[in-house]
Amino acid sequence: MEAAAPYPASPLALSPTLKFLGLAEYQPTWDAMKEFTAQRNAATRDEIWLLQHPPTYTQGQAGKPEHLIDAHGIPVVKIDRGGQITYHAPGQVVAYLLLDLRRWKINVRELVRLMEQAVIDLLAEQGVVAKGREDAPGVYVGDAKIAALGLKIRNGCCYHGLSLNADMDMTPFSYINPCGYQGLRVTQMKDFGVTTPLAETEHRLAQRIISLLQLHLMQRRYLSGTT
Repeated sequence: MEAAAPYPASPLALSPTLKFLGLAEYQPTWDAMKEFTAQRNAATRDEIWLLQHPPTYTQGQAGKPEHLIDAHGIPVVKIDRGGQITYHAPGQVVAYLLLDLRRWKINVRELVRLMEQAVIDLLAEQGVVAKGREDAPGVYVGDAKIAALGLKIRNGCCYHGLSLNADMDMTPFSYINPCGYQGLRVTQMKDFGVTTPLAETEHRLAQRIISLLQLHLMQRRYLSGTT
């Protein structure tokens, strides 16, 4: 007898588990992402984690130390995602995507653009016009960055994800070259009059990501003639 597929065939039935973790320390969360990814198999359901971190700088695996100007006592964690240095703190929505890329028939570049589009769509709902940039992944309002992205791929699966500035103390961004760009302006939703509760923003962002993943998969199956 043929083994049952881990998920129904319809892309609309594919929906990652959402976990809302509140305020979570960075290092244990990173360790949990790595453990989840190392232990998963073809039947493991994908997950999206929504959370905030205490004040923390994270330095990507190719990060250059000169982009940290002065930590001012804020912890710096060197991690395994791509990209340079960024800042996390309460008031910033973090979405970690623990996905099997093969399941969604998506490559890394496509997933980066999909994450950007999820944020762009979310901001558009609030009347904020945002865009991505080919030369610098992330989401920008004008020339100011409002969301940062970074992923790690292991055995066809990803972890890490994106951070969206909502209503936070932005001062520590001035102590770094954000994402490795000297003088890069950084902004947040509050600066544009958006005061949506963070819990609601988390839900909306997660649903945007899932909807775009499902749409991507349906398009890929249609183009390949499969169902």
